[in-house]
Amino acid sequence: METMSGIYAFLMGNIVTFILVLSLLVFVHEMGHYLVGRWSGIRILAFSVGFGPEIFGFTDRHGTRWKISVIPLGGYVRFFGDEDASSKPDTDKIAAMSEEDRARSFAGAKLWKRAATVAAGPIANFLLAIAIFTILFSVYGRTIADPVVAEVKPDGAAAAAGILPGDLLVAIDGGKVETFDDVRRYVGIRPSQKIIVTIERAGQKLDVPMVPQRVDQTDQFGNKVELGQIGIVTSREAGNFRLKTYTPLQSLREAVIETRDIVTGTFKYIGNIFSGTMRADQLGGPIRVAQASGQMASLGIGAVLQLAAVLSVSIGLLNLMPVPVLDGGHLMFYAVEAVRGKPLGSSAQEIAFRIGLAMILTLMVFTTWNDIGSLRG
Repeated sequence: METMSGIYAFLMGNIVTFILVLSLLVFVHEMGHYLVGRWSGIRILAFSVGFGPEIFGFTDRHGTRWKISVIPLGGYVRFFGDEDASSKPDTDKIAAMSEEDRARSFAGAKLWKRAATVAAGPIANFLLAIAIFTILFSVYGRTIADPVVAEVKPDGAAAAAGILPGDLLVAIDGGKVETFDDVRRYVGIRPSQKIIVTIERAGQKLDVPMVPQRVDQTDQFGNKVELGQIGIVTSREAGNFRLKTYTPLQSLREAVIETRDIVTGTFKYIGNIFSGTMRADQLGGPIRVAQASGQMASLGIGAVLQLAAVLSVSIGLLNLMPVPVLDGGHLMFYAVEAVRGKPLGSSAQEIAFRIGLAMILTLMVFTTWNDIGSLRG
């Protein structure tokens, strides 16, 4: 009972920010589908933010029902000829359509139009993230520090490798290092994996191999985070902490790089889970997202926007997974169709959709279990 009451209190304290952030990301994702679908000449029956019964809505002059639904955990665009919100084609209805109606259905559209419409959702999420990061860099800039070692922690990988205070880190695994945060981010997703750190000491460059240790850290909100560390610390004096400002074009460039780093970091983390170098309990679901939303809200609008950008990239990547029901699953079907010259049979698609739905439900149960565990801990 104490656990359930704690979860209830937690949700009530974070639910507003969570709904606002998630609704924005869902709206942008579905708007990507909608705009490209409309441009492709496909008739759109409904645009919904949320699932389940409609709370309120209206029908526009094109016959599209725009609505807000009761369960704020996603959304959908339903095209003409779809059987349900997952865009599974209703083969019986399509077969009974006239040629004119079939041409305006999603299933009757040319292959490239269907692929573009499906891909537009995740792409819209990536573009939203880039737009948000561009605004943040333009308005706030970024606090940076030089990658200079001020302290070497005993028993750490850096100490074992012979790193000394005053060393300047110039590269890792051949990639240029410009700030101390570059080191932290690169090392953080590579626990227990050998890396080569290039340092500059007394005017000479040395390549130093080391293996980051896997450690559990607690952030300012008490959340436990697993990451890799080599055991070095900088300081305001050694690192020359300063605020770096950007022009709009520079902000856009930094935003693209930031979005790219989130994508590569996500793939690296997933690979670490499968290789066993990181635990899967870091994967979070709606409860943890709600928790993060409330925590970021306490830091101000900038922190909330940063979280929204990161989540937008995550939603885009999740939807590109080659799992039936998700956008990536549809794109996988279209790739098969392009090779075969015709779509998969309805029975094969039905089986695939059921398998995909089971996979998504399993992931939701797993991440929710992780969320509840993090609240207990």
